[in-house]
Amino acid sequence: MNESTPRAARTHRVRRMAGRDPHESHRAATPLELLFDLTFVIAFGVAASELAHALAAGHVGVGLIGFLFATFATCWAWINFTWFASAYDTDDWIYRVLTMVQMVGVLILALGIPPFYASIEHGGHLSNEMLVAGYVVMRVAMVAQWLRAARQDPARRSASLTYAAVITLVQIGWIGAIFLPVSVPVGLAMFAILAAAEMFGPWLAESRKGGTPWHAHHIAERYGLLAIIALGEGVVGTVASLTAVVSEHGWTPDAVILVVAGTGLTFGMWWIYFSAIPGPDVLHAHRERSFEFGYVHIAVFGAIVATGAGLHTAAYYVEDHSELGAVGTVLSVVVPVAVFVALVVLLHVLVVRKWAMVHVVLAVLTGLVLAAAVVAAAMGVPMTACLLIATFAPAVSVVGLEVLGHRGNTAEPDLA
Repeated sequence: MNESTPRAARTHRVRRMAGRDPHESHRAATPLELLFDLTFVIAFGVAASELAHALAAGHVGVGLIGFLFATFATCWAWINFTWFASAYDTDDWIYRVLTMVQMVGVLILALGIPPFYASIEHGGHLSNEMLVAGYVVMRVAMVAQWLRAARQDPARRSASLTYAAVITLVQIGWIGAIFLPVSVPVGLAMFAILAAAEMFGPWLAESRKGGTPWHAHHIAERYGLLAIIALGEGVVGTVASLTAVVSEHGWTPDAVILVVAGTGLTFGMWWIYFSAIPGPDVLHAHRERSFEFGYVHIAVFGAIVATGAGLHTAAYYVEDHSELGAVGTVLSVVVPVAVFVALVVLLHVLVVRKWAMVHVVLAVLTGLVLAAAVVAAAMGVPMTACLLIATFAPAVSVVGLEVLGHRGNTAEPDLA
C-alpha cells in the first residue's frame, strides 16, 4: 500500500461503537457487507436446487414447505446482520472477525438445508440440527455485537440489550427443539413459533425501547443488492435449462427460446423491483414503516429465488427427469412470478400508504399474461413456448411503469 495513505486507512484498530449517523451523506454498502452477501448466494442456491428437485420428483407439497422455511431462515439471518451493520458498523478488527463468524454460520445453515428437506419428505423426526447449528454460530457473534453496542452506546443501551436478550432466549428454544423427539408437523409448528419470536425482537427494540440509528438510504441499497443476488438464481436456472436442451438436442429453436425466456423473466423482474419499490426517501421520512419494508421483503426474495427454481425445474422436464407435466412445469415458473408482482405492489402500498389504480391494472394484466401461458400449456403448446409467453408478463408492468410513469418514491408521495 502507498506510504502516503493515512495510517487510519491502513489499520482497523478498535473503535467505540457509538452508533452511526442516520443522516450521514453518501452512506453506501461496504466491501465487507458485499463479501458477507456472497454466502447467501450459496444458501439461496441450495434452497432453489432442493425446491426444483422436489418439484421434479412430484413432491410439490414437500418442496414448497421446505422452501418456505429454508428461505425464511436464510433471509432472517441476513436481515439481522444488515440492520445491525446499518446502525453500528465500526469496521474495526473485532467487528470484522465477528462478521466472519456469522459468515461461517450462514454456510453451516446452507449445509443443513438438504437434510431439512429430506426429513420433511420422509417423515419421522424433523432434521433441523444443521440449520440450528448455523443459527447458533451466527447468534453467538450477533449477541456479542449487541452487547458491545449496549456497553459503548449508553443512549441506546435499552434497545441493544433487548436485541441481545430476545436473541439469546430464542436460541435456547431453537437448541431445545433439536432434542425433542417430535414429528415433522410438530417440528414445523415449533419452527414457526420460534420464527415469530425472532421477528418480535426487532419490533420490541425499535418501537418500545428507543430504537437504533439505522440509515434509510443504506438499508434500501442493501435490500436492492440482495434482490440482485436472489435474481442470480434466475440466471442459474436459465443456464441449467439451456444446458439440458443443448446437451440433448444441440442448439435448437427451443434452446434459443429458453435463453430469451429465462433472461427476459429475470431482467423484467429486476426492472419491476427497482421501478416500483419505494425509494429510500420514503423510508427516511417514515422510519416507523421499516417493519413493512423489511419483513415483506422476505417473501419478495423468496418469490425471486423460487422463479429461478422454476426455471431449473424446466431443465428437469426437458431432460425427461421430471414427474411434472408441461402444465406443472409452467406453473412452477409463473406462480412465483405472479407472487413477486403482487408482493411488490403490496410493499409499495404498505410503505407509501397510498395506492394508484395503475398498479392494480398492471398487476391484473400481468396476471392475465401468466394465466395465458398456463392455458397454452394445457392446450398442448410446447413448454418452452409457454415460458416465452410468460416472459411478456413482467414486460407488461415494465412498459406500463415507463409509459405511464411511476410516482410515489418521494417522501411525500402522491399516487392519487
